[in-house]
Amino acid sequence: MSKDLSNYRKSYEKQELLESTCPENPMELFQKWFINADESEIVDETNAMTVSSIGLDGFPKSRVVLLKKYTWEGFIFYTNYNSEKGKAIAANNHICLSFFWAGLEQQIIIKGKAEKLSENLSDGYFESRPDGSKLGAWASNQSTVVDSREELDKRLSKFEEKFKGQEIVRPKYWGGFIVKPISIEFWQGRPNRMHDRIRYTLEKDFSWKLERLAP
Repeated sequence: MSKDLSNYRKSYEKQELLESTCPENPMELFQKWFINADESEIVDETNAMTVSSIGLDGFPKSRVVLLKKYTWEGFIFYTNYNSEKGKAIAANNHICLSFFWAGLEQQIIIKGKAEKLSENLSDGYFESRPDGSKLGAWASNQSTVVDSREELDKRLSKFEEKFKGQEIVRPKYWGGFIVKPISIEFWQGRPNRMHDRIRYTLEKDFSWKLERLAP
């Protein structure tokens, strides 16, 4: 099987990114881009991001998860701590997040260190989830091999019965990570592949150094 994709080309011409318009703190620019993407009609699931980690097998692995909150301190998402992703982060908390909003010709790449959220913050978010999602957290031994779809459905039914008429509490193995950034790169597509790339790097005094990268 073979397919030549060498003639796939697109000229990026929608926007520009200049140092003169960049704030001192990259979180301000992230929020500006995020809100613009979220309010546009051409980006679906603005908070979908790729999380890349180094697995216990030594290979990098990327998967899409949903950003649930961002603050001045970092980016928050939730997962099963016993999953392949959770175990990889526990062993090496240096990870990468990336957003790609194709319709806006924009990409954001974030390198940072992941830390577990406090239990009370994970509890608070878990309580806000629909009951079905809460039960799913109990029913799925994330990343483990299962014999069939029927096995998953049986496990879900088991926990539906267990928590019938009761509060569905958060499993201790499920919770949040906050990724505290050490660098954030903003990529804006431009014509002739001369894209704008602005990188912020966190300095020892907690200020941010701004640099332009060659495309």
